[in-house]
Amino acid sequence: MLLNAFALAVAPGIAIMLAIYALDQRNREPLGLLIRCFLLGVLSVAIPLAVQTVAAMQGWRSSGGGLLQTTIYAFIIVGLSEEGGKFLVLRYFAYPKKAFDEPFDGIVYSIMIGMGFATAENISYVYQFGMATGWARMFISVPAHACFAILMGYYTGLAKFIPQHRGTLLLTGLFWAVMFHGAFDFFLFIGDSIFQVVAALLCLYIAVRLSIRAIRQHRATSREWDRLRRENENQQEQGIEGGQD
Repeated sequence: MLLNAFALAVAPGIAIMLAIYALDQRNREPLGLLIRCFLLGVLSVAIPLAVQTVAAMQGWRSSGGGLLQTTIYAFIIVGLSEEGGKFLVLRYFAYPKKAFDEPFDGIVYSIMIGMGFATAENISYVYQFGMATGWARMFISVPAHACFAILMGYYTGLAKFIPQHRGTLLLTGLFWAVMFHGAFDFFLFIGDSIFQVVAALLCLYIAVRLSIRAIRQHRATSREWDRLRRENENQQEQGIEGGQD
């Protein structure tokens, strides 16, 4: 039973990581680096855990304290703390790596970190609340974390190759991840009626559509980036040969 619960908790994150890895068809990232991103994503759970523990000690709750408190809890205490923890790993560990050499890599690294976080969270939820929770999270919560990661990674990939707008693009990625995360949780926190559930699923649907578009755009951009890089290398080689002649 415990083994089944563990498999259910880790399977969706692994499936999403493998899918994104399969889409990264040029200059694939070092496997060891991806594993480290995943493990750091797992460790990044400590940041929101600390924030939410302190918030609970101060009397903050996800529901029952009024609409304003629920909004702050969803967007700041949960959304910003969780996406902020992932962002720190992406920005200060993955971003500076030499292997981060095309825009799509921003999505790849962000997904590895996000799935590390989501897998750790999933294990906790499954062991606390059972297999039914694991099945629900497989189709809702883990894909939601993947979408938040893709949106953050999309802008991080742009920031890497548009350095003059690096700060703005990095913060834009964090902003949209927090906004979608906060909105998704907000509708789940304010009640359990069918309308709140539908609103949360609508947020997820929009995030999925934007994520698919982001993947397509960055794959196309990375192909063009790779073509320009190869042309530049060929021109440099021809210049060296011409100089030798």
